[in-house]
Amino acid sequence: MFDQFTSESVAAGHPDKICDQISDSIVDACLAADPKSRVAVETLVTTNKVVLAGEITCAKKIDYEKIARQTIKKLGYTNPDWGFSDQADVEIYIHHQSADISIGVDDGGAGDQGIMFGFACNETPELMPMPLMLAHQFVRNMDEARESGKIAYLRPDGKAQAVIDYAEGVPQKVSTIILAVPHDPKISKEQLEKDLWTEVVVPAVAKYLPKQVLNRDEVKLIINGTGAWEIGGPASDTGVTGRKIIVDTYGGMGRHGGGCFSGKDPSKVDRSAAYACRFLAKNIVAKGLADRCELQVGYVIGQAKPVSFNIKTFGTAKVNEEEIKAYAFSLLDMSVRNIIEKLDLRKPIFAKTAAYGHFGREGFSWEKVV
Repeated sequence: MFDQFTSESVAAGHPDKICDQISDSIVDACLAADPKSRVAVETLVTTNKVVLAGEITCAKKIDYEKIARQTIKKLGYTNPDWGFSDQADVEIYIHHQSADISIGVDDGGAGDQGIMFGFACNETPELMPMPLMLAHQFVRNMDEARESGKIAYLRPDGKAQAVIDYAEGVPQKVSTIILAVPHDPKISKEQLEKDLWTEVVVPAVAKYLPKQVLNRDEVKLIINGTGAWEIGGPASDTGVTGRKIIVDTYGGMGRHGGGCFSGKDPSKVDRSAAYACRFLAKNIVAKGLADRCELQVGYVIGQAKPVSFNIKTFGTAKVNEEEIKAYAFSLLDMSVRNIIEKLDLRKPIFAKTAAYGHFGREGFSWEKVV
């Protein structure tokens, strides 16, 4: 299908991901205090500043500032010299959810209108696109190398990009790897490249492309494209909740409806219905009914069931597509309340989703194969 395909991922300390994790940590705190909480919260971070805004209805009082500071500290931003740390100013502009929205949601209707997609393919054991999973593994390895002390001179923030060469729609090898990560300026470019190759690139490629013999002369490796990167994080690049929707989903290989996930309780179908679509697409591929599968649904605010439901298998179906649709309907009723109940989404599980993608990872109900 593709000659080449590229996907990117970002580190947990990327400014936008700081925001996603703060917002989802607030969602978790609200659901832990009151499982029926309604949450729509946005975070913005910039130089020495955190701004929280949104609408929350929760039976208990939540310490938003404490959650923000704890999240920032956990991500490694503890040095004020970097222009952003857990001591940054925190401004809060959060109020109660609109009564007009509550009227429809209280009866099990969708919390907003919109379209959602789910996708799966048989390129990786996780039934996710190879370029994205490799990019996720690169940034995860970078973060773990910094946190464990294996590459102690790295600093929070970072990005990765993987270019995969395909033959007849099947991934063959990674041909270009792009890594960007801030670090202590005392470290030479040669040392940085050597350490990243050993601790980040080699184990990631061994995991996803074990048949590829890594030859440093044959793989194009680009590190910090401008030549240097010392200070990362919000002092260099303002972050906002919900700006990494392609990183969060399928790396561009599956379509996206446009709504982000983070900062939203499961009554918001941007989140819950997208999870449900992934659950169905993954199970269709896992059962061998197709090699690639994409679902699309559409909802209207206040209504429980989708107004549209579509499945595409891109010519890879092994059975009649009506049979595939019947199988999907047998797995999950796509009404909002049923999705929330069947996928058990009223638990404080969402902060864990807010880095390294919402899909293709163990431990989430929408990733289970029945």
